[in-house]
Amino acid sequence: MDILITGATGRLGQVLTPELARAGHTVRAASRTPEPTGKPAPDRPAEEGGRVRRVRLDLATGEGLPAAVDGVDTVVHLASAPYQGGYTRQVDVTGTRRLVEAAGRAGVRHLVYLSIVGADRVPWPYFRIKIEAEAAVAAGPVPWTVLRVTQFHEFLAEAMGRLARLPVLPLDPGITAQPVDVADVAAHLRWRVTAAPGGATEEFGGPAVLDAGTLARDWLAARQLRRRLLRLPVPGRLGRAFRAGALVSRTGDRGRITWSEYLAGSPDRAR
Repeated sequence: MDILITGATGRLGQVLTPELARAGHTVRAASRTPEPTGKPAPDRPAEEGGRVRRVRLDLATGEGLPAAVDGVDTVVHLASAPYQGGYTRQVDVTGTRRLVEAAGRAGVRHLVYLSIVGADRVPWPYFRIKIEAEAAVAAGPVPWTVLRVTQFHEFLAEAMGRLARLPVLPLDPGITAQPVDVADVAAHLRWRVTAAPGGATEEFGGPAVLDAGTLARDWLAARQLRRRLLRLPVPGRLGRAFRAGALVSRTGDRGRITWSEYLAGSPDRAR
């Protein structure tokens, strides 16, 4: 199968690209900057075997789009530009519409779009953007699947790292999350691209639901840090959504790698 991955140099894309190549697929790894930034590609042997071709694609402008989708069977749409003001909309909404239309013209048979669990329940501007992008995928001519995933381990670890710069670590103990490993998401996507389009929104989460206090204590222990936890509820509608479990998958499959295993196995990634 010939598969196009948008956002291939991102956190998930760098894991999914070799995952699909090892499974025997031909992968077009598309990004605005085709070479991964900050570190080498994780699996050069797979690329050297001729199964991975890196292509330039700028969804904000449409540059490279016709060539990227030409002859492709399936598109895995990971590209996003979170929290960048108007540019986020250019990439995530306008860019998604461009991609869907171009994929339709090219005869793509399946488009898998990666979204976020809670996008429909959290009153956050970026989450609303994801809902608009989901709608663009569903309204397009290409058979589709929307896969909402819970928060990546790295995202929560990085958030803890920022909070731990303070002498106390503020948190809302009523918030729960279901952290998931990018390797588990990549493995699930490897299966999903070979299955029939769902024409629906599916969910995928981590193996366990944890409260904010547990997440923080586990992270501090892994980093050998000591901080007093300061109870600080998130105010307003946003806090109510978080405390109601909006970041937790209500249905769907689950990964295997736990938060504790992530912290123990990859201490450098938890910084």
